[in-house]
Amino acid sequence: MAQFVDWDLAAATAGALSKSGPRVSLSEATDVVADLRRLTDEAAEHVADYTGLRSQLAHPPVRVVDRKDWAATNIAGLREVITPLVSRLSQDKQPGAFTEAIGSRLTGVQAGTVLAYLSGRVLGQYEVFSADPGQLLLVAPNIVEVERKLEADPRDFRLWVCLHEVTHRTQFTAVPWMRAYFLGEVQAFVDASQNSEHLAERLRRGVSTLADVIRDPQSRTSVLDIVQTPAQRAVLDRLTALMTLLEGHAEFVMDGVGPEVVPSVDRIRAAFNRRRESGNPLEKAVRRLLGVEVKMRQYAEGRKFVHGVVEQVGMPGFNKIFSSPLTLPRLDELGDPEAWVRRVHGSVGPLPTAG
Repeated sequence: MAQFVDWDLAAATAGALSKSGPRVSLSEATDVVADLRRLTDEAAEHVADYTGLRSQLAHPPVRVVDRKDWAATNIAGLREVITPLVSRLSQDKQPGAFTEAIGSRLTGVQAGTVLAYLSGRVLGQYEVFSADPGQLLLVAPNIVEVERKLEADPRDFRLWVCLHEVTHRTQFTAVPWMRAYFLGEVQAFVDASQNSEHLAERLRRGVSTLADVIRDPQSRTSVLDIVQTPAQRAVLDRLTALMTLLEGHAEFVMDGVGPEVVPSVDRIRAAFNRRRESGNPLEKAVRRLLGVEVKMRQYAEGRKFVHGVVEQVGMPGFNKIFSSPLTLPRLDELGDPEAWVRRVHGSVGPLPTAG
């Protein structure tokens, strides 16, 4: 079978380049892990009560990981998805021995470099590629490092992070079709390539571009340069709408629950927003290329959309968004919540007032 990425080399590269994180004693590290596990369970109850969504699928317990483990888990997940897709598209045609040996190793180093960078930035993730229905990961070194930089109360900051990440887990476990739909769109994006040779070349160029910008912050290229076909742009529009919804929903929930259970939430939110917007030139360049800048806009745009819908139809009415892929918002509806309400609910009058 043709190998697009030397995954073992990618894992080794990510492990070698990942920084170790803040200095903590063994007892402190043990306490952090136990605290994050406990707060994940607490956050799950808060999220369920606030959203009305409860898991319909059994899922594994949260994994509290370090940076190397986070990178290794994501490499394993990408391997599970990319390898069969590339094999199917190439119809198992073998490249030349030199091309495979050099190309896969080069891409492996580049992929490892990218994941090593990201491993120092991610606080948590609901990873859906490697297993069904997915698994919640919390990156303990990054959480401790950020709470120290923000001078935040550790318990408050950790619970605040858990609220966001548990909401993502709830989105995929309370909505049984969500993972299959997401993976189907990823496959559709690959299928929309004009042919397998062009796909492989664009994927290589995309990974290479990511690694190059980490080394050269003056680069002005974008990973979106690999999107060339109209069919791929259509899939990307659907994926963008989905990710904006999921990120905005998580932000809306953490801000809705936060004031009740996180006493210092206002201070944490203000400091965290400043952290998101700041960064040295290299970090800003890499964030732009990796789509982090887009993700930051997704937080704001998605939260505004969710707020607008909930304001009109309440939380139960909003949850109709998870009825099927057909009720997910379209890209143009994200800036116009009323358009989604009209399409899915029809004409809606004012919500009844308490009394």
